[in-house]
Amino acid sequence: MIHPTRAPVSGPLASFVPGFANELLRQGYTSSSARQQIQLVAHLSRWLNEAKLDLDRLQPEDLDRFLNARRSAGYTNHHGSRALLPLLSYLRGLGVVPVQGNAGPQGPVEAMVERYRCYLGVERGLARTTVEGYVHAIRPLLCQRIRSGGNELSLEQMNAAEVTAFVVARCREQSRGAAQMTVTALRSLLRFLHLEGIVDQSLAAAVPSVVGRHRIGLPKGLEPQRIERLLASCDRRTRIGRRDFAILVGLVRLGLRIGEMARLALGDIDWRAGEVAIHGKGTRVDRLPLPVDVGEAWVAHLRRGRPSGAEGRTVFVRVRAPHRALSAGGVAAVVYAAARRAGLDRVHPHQLRHTVATELLGAGASLSEVGQLLRHRRSSSTAIYAKVDRQTLRGIARPWPGDAV
Repeated sequence: MIHPTRAPVSGPLASFVPGFANELLRQGYTSSSARQQIQLVAHLSRWLNEAKLDLDRLQPEDLDRFLNARRSAGYTNHHGSRALLPLLSYLRGLGVVPVQGNAGPQGPVEAMVERYRCYLGVERGLARTTVEGYVHAIRPLLCQRIRSGGNELSLEQMNAAEVTAFVVARCREQSRGAAQMTVTALRSLLRFLHLEGIVDQSLAAAVPSVVGRHRIGLPKGLEPQRIERLLASCDRRTRIGRRDFAILVGLVRLGLRIGEMARLALGDIDWRAGEVAIHGKGTRVDRLPLPVDVGEAWVAHLRRGRPSGAEGRTVFVRVRAPHRALSAGGVAAVVYAAARRAGLDRVHPHQLRHTVATELLGAGASLSEVGQLLRHRRSSSTAIYAKVDRQTLRGIARPWPGDAV
């Protein structure tokens, strides 16, 4: 087997090749994959030399120019923006190239956005993805409030009519889901502005509601036979099969969200007490009993599935190098792939959560008990399952007019 450093490299990156190659191998790259990365480094190093660019002044636009030149030269691999991430991460860790995105907020809009983002994350305890969704929704309003000089925001004189006009104009061109996010985020922003003393009174009540079909459908769980086919699709003789089976069992038995499964860390599992700590939405942490079959599946994955060189402490990581934490999207992909293997129609991960709830109700659990397991903050979130609690509904149903006595 040829070591990756055997690939000839000249130019400003040559001295970093041995360390970078060893880092790739440590992260779990095969020798062949690492060698392809080094070949990319060799090309970039030659290009930097010809362009007379210094590493300590390397900018994103320079890298875009390199990738364009690589595509123009006829290269068919490693020509996208993600191709350079392993190298840039290594060089930034050494302090060789500048770290992007450390600049402070620019302009009045970004300054206010940063204050609002901090409020959502620290005071409200919202998850990062939720925070960014709120910020994206309210930014157009802030941009409309820039004074003519461009250095200040005119928020103090904002009134209810202006808020309503913004919602009507903005939501007209959005889908129902996007419009609901807009009004929710806008109410949050207006409450924040009032709390900060920027506006004299909260204008949240001036935000109109979006007409929608909220919770009119039935929660769609899976039948036991389909669950069995889903689990049986995992080949537990392989590393990836043991990992996927461990993920699916956890989703089916504990009703976890995909983000909660992705965040599950080794230290969250208390094997002696038979409990697991679940990091839910925002900063919420709940402890749940660990079912025996879930524990056995997780042990099998940790012993004979999780790569020894995995980064971090998360239970589930990428099978292909680099062995970093599996994202929420990665957990969802496990569910989709299992459904395809089992010959099922597309199965959304949240259907497994619905399955847990409907099975509990069928076994006699109350709605409040279902809400505790699913870790709902509000009882209204659990109320949707009352539609499938047929036994309780039968007791309160009124007789149909004209029925025989």
